[in-house]
Amino acid sequence: LNTITYSAAIDACGRSGEWVISLQLLSEMATSGVEMDIIAHNAAVSSCGNGGAWAKALELMGEMAVKRVESDTITYNAAVTACGRSGEL
Repeated sequence: LNTITYSAAIDACGRSGEWVISLQLLSEMATSGVEMDIIAHNAAVSSCGNGGAWAKALELMGEMAVKRVESDTITYNAAVTACGRSGEL
């Protein structure tokens, strides 16, 4: 498996409301030594938002900063959307 495959799987899980599995896949990327790029992280943040897990989406953004994965417009949009869907804005 590679970064593209994992990112696609994370995105697919997110679109089907399986945000916990998305986070498991992101974690598996790290333990497998697969590069965890911005695309995979954005898919995971979006997945949390689709699942109503706004706090986890924000937590994941914090983890990105620690890992030195720079957030972009898509990351922030996904986080704002997550908060908005949950009524946190």
